[in-house]
Amino acid sequence: MFKDFYTQRGEYVVISAEQASHFAKGVAGDYNPIHNPDARRFCVPGDLLFVLVLTKFGLSRQMEFRFTNMVGADTPLKFSEADDGTIHVCDESGKCYLQVVRSGDITHDPAVVEAFARCYVAFSGKNFPHYLKPLMEQHGVMFNPKRPLVIYDSMGFSLERLDGFSPGLTLNQSSLEVNGKRADARLEFSIESAGESVGVGSKKLVVSGLCDYDADEMAAIVEEFYRLKAAYETV
Repeated sequence: MFKDFYTQRGEYVVISAEQASHFAKGVAGDYNPIHNPDARRFCVPGDLLFVLVLTKFGLSRQMEFRFTNMVGADTPLKFSEADDGTIHVCDESGKCYLQVVRSGDITHDPAVVEAFARCYVAFSGKNFPHYLKPLMEQHGVMFNPKRPLVIYDSMGFSLERLDGFSPGLTLNQSSLEVNGKRADARLEFSIESAGESVGVGSKKLVVSGLCDYDADEMAAIVEEFYRLKAAYETV
């Protein structure tokens, strides 16, 4: 599962810029320029770390993910589980990038884990423009078009069961809390299977470098998003 997007070196996982970028575009449909291999502030997608946690430790009924630092390319990462079940993703110096708290039943069924991972990542990849653009327009703010920065802060979910479902995620509610030059975006979603609700969840994003909303600037950014998407899909 997802083995093309990382390299295992002993007890450490290493993710190259190319692997991270390929995951962002090819699996998540995420064309955030921060995931381009040549980006000045390149970072590994948080959703790739999320996927690797599920792959290595299974899917629990309740899970909370908190992203504490941005991961650069080729950073050796150790995925470890504490005695209390808490999972940490840290580098060789002990710097932590992701903390995961979980509870309830766990499944390691590869089909279930992969189905949930893929449906969540597909949902998460729609952050922009699908979810964030309407929020920013509503509040009259946007990220700096020259340096768009949207950072993954946290996410969590609760599942009613772990077996016999083919999950899909639907956005229920979204909000944007503006505080000076930054804003917190919250996306609440439902998890369904065959028309039946099987869980709920939410995620938080931080939008930095806010400026006044400019419809023309935003239209150009959205146009570039779809240009990049079309270019990638024709390769």
